Amino acid sequence: MKLIIIGGGPAGLMCASICSKNKNNEVILLDGNEKLGKKLYITGKGRCNLSNLCEEEEFLKNVVRNEKFLYGILNTFSPKDAVTFFENNGLKTKVERGNRVFPESDKASDVTRVFERICTKNGVKINLNSLVKSVKKGENNFVVTTQKDKFLCDVVVVATGGKSYSLTGSTGDGFSFAKSFSHSIVEPKPALVPIVLKDYRGENLSGLALKNVLVTVKLKNKKFSEFGEMLFTHTGVSGPAVLTLSSLITREDLTGAKLSIDLKPALSASQLNDRLIRDFSNFKTKIFKNYLKELLPSSLISEFIYKGKFDEKIPVCDITKEMRLKIIDLIKNFDYTIKNLDSFDCAIVTSGGVDIKEINPKNMESKKVKNLFFVGEVLDLDALTGGFNIQIALSTGYVAGKFLLEMGG
Repeated sequence: MKLIIIGGGPAGLMCASICSKNKNNEVILLDGNEKLGKKLYITGKGRCNLSNLCEEEEFLKNVVRNEKFLYGILNTFSPKDAVTFFENNGLKTKVERGNRVFPESDKASDVTRVFERICTKNGVKINLNSLVKSVKKGENNFVVTTQKDKFLCDVVVVATGGKSYSLTGSTGDGFSFAKSFSHSIVEPKPALVPIVLKDYRGENLSGLALKNVLVTVKLKNKKFSEFGEMLFTHTGVSGPAVLTLSSLITREDLTGAKLSIDLKPALSASQLNDRLIRDFSNFKTKIFKNYLKELLPSSLISEFIYKGKFDEKIPVCDITKEMRLKIIDLIKNFDYTIKNLDSFDCAIVTSGGVDIKEINPKNMESKKVKNLFFVGEVLDLDALTGGFNIQIALSTGYVAGKFLLEMGG
């Protein structure tokens, strides 16, 4: 049986590694890049956060959409199975904060080499710089055309990724292939992406990181909140808490949406009021701008004064109750209007893709076209940061690969 796998990311590489164990399978892997696993090199800040070793229930809580589709898939190839797979193939791993799994070497290239060794050993033909232009169905086979070659095959596995980080080759081609076979595509949106703000003075704030803050996005009829770390950028905000929120709101109507930061979530408004009264008594002679160093990071002070329209030179002893309450309100609600989410080029993953209702979760085969399979980020599956998205790619790739291994006779 001749198989073409389109895409050399984690899903495609896992599928190729498994199905090629059957010597009756002739496996050809096509990738448009100059090297395999290109996107793996930028995950986990270059260290490749390849999975998350938490329990299945916790894992599924970190899947933003269509987690039920993954029940059987994760049972077939779990995070523990992924770690065992890599360890058995010579890659030592380690588990860090939040159950994140990394190669012990901290090198993404070592993860790719595991797959390359397996594929080479099993006789997989790897064609790099082979960008697929079209996939068509003949009477008894598929015709896969690249910019320089044409392949006939019995099976096609689409593992092209989504649209995030297009420089790594994720340009949305897989969605076009799926559409050509009448598959429904849930509109792709950037996820795990910075949020761009309106009326934002990035020159004053860019590079400022805040810890232990509560970030809330307020929409017309709902709101989403996330506690943790965030970062101010030239155009808006990023960091773990913001990236999580971006995935939760990427399919929402952001017209009039507000992003609000509670700078002191550990203190209620009443507790904050008591603290300011004490502080104002202790720092009577200080001017307001200098006092704020006791309360806020230095880089935030000028923006805080600007947003509150405060007199920065007023002595603390002259601050009125009205001004004190305004200070408290701004600390608890440091607001901006959201302009939009940043582009796909800044997104870690794609939200949306091939509708999972049209895919059989037992083997990843299309319900519309026999012997056509979809794995990885090309599917309408996305999760939060922490190794969950790569694990989804590995698990879906494994499930398809196992079926094709057995199907090969």
